[in-house]
Amino acid sequence: MLKYFISLLLLFLGLGSYAQVNKPVDLNPKDSVEYKQKYGLRVGVDLSRPILSFFEDGYTGLEFVGDYRLKENLFIAAELGNEKRTDTEGVGSTALYNYTTSGSYIKLGFDHNTYGNWYGEQNFVTIGARYAFSTFSQTLNNYRIFNSDRFFSEDFSDLVNTPEEFSGRNASWLEFVLGMKAELFKNIYAGISVRLAYLITQNDEERFPNLWIPGFNKVTDGSKFGVGYNYSISYFIPLYKKAKKKKEDTNDSP
Repeated sequence: MLKYFISLLLLFLGLGSYAQVNKPVDLNPKDSVEYKQKYGLRVGVDLSRPILSFFEDGYTGLEFVGDYRLKENLFIAAELGNEKRTDTEGVGSTALYNYTTSGSYIKLGFDHNTYGNWYGEQNFVTIGARYAFSTFSQTLNNYRIFNSDRFFSEDFSDLVNTPEEFSGRNASWLEFVLGMKAELFKNIYAGISVRLAYLITQNDEERFPNLWIPGFNKVTDGSKFGVGYNYSISYFIPLYKKAKKKKEDTNDSP
């Protein structure tokens, strides 16, 4: 997974640099030259969830992404999404129960750019953090009952097809985010991020615990960690510009 992410990261950076080849790039600006950086709002959509919805049965999802440039290398960032997933748990070839999780989530935090752009370039490699909150419900669609008193080899009953909904559930978690955005065309960005999440709170019950949380993904028994990712396409809306003075070129003769 890490190698795949690094490869995509390098590919997008290469595409972003190539897309700006035809732009005038001053590699040696003088101290007296000022250039203006664009500040504004970037909004877009995560492409991975619609693709996953198309190829994977039992899953639908949509996530909107956005950030606002607060300082030169600091962005306020957010994601807002909705997911629904139906899955089956079992032992061997025996399906024990089938359930559906459906709900929405919001993630709020920041990104810090660590990439040093050339003059006029607008690509970003960021590290950041999010606080996330999800509200959702789980429906137990069908299940088998374990019977330890049976004399035969079958220890589970036939499927009980009486759906039962467990609503009003919520969860919160923190995310460490590593991502990048490359400007493919003017104000159009392709992005990718990977996320390591740590579950802080959740309300569930022993009878049917949370198995999957929208925005967090699968809940692993005995662990509070989760992993996520997204691939985004977004549009930058310039609101204003700030002038930045380039440092004096030390290679110039006095």
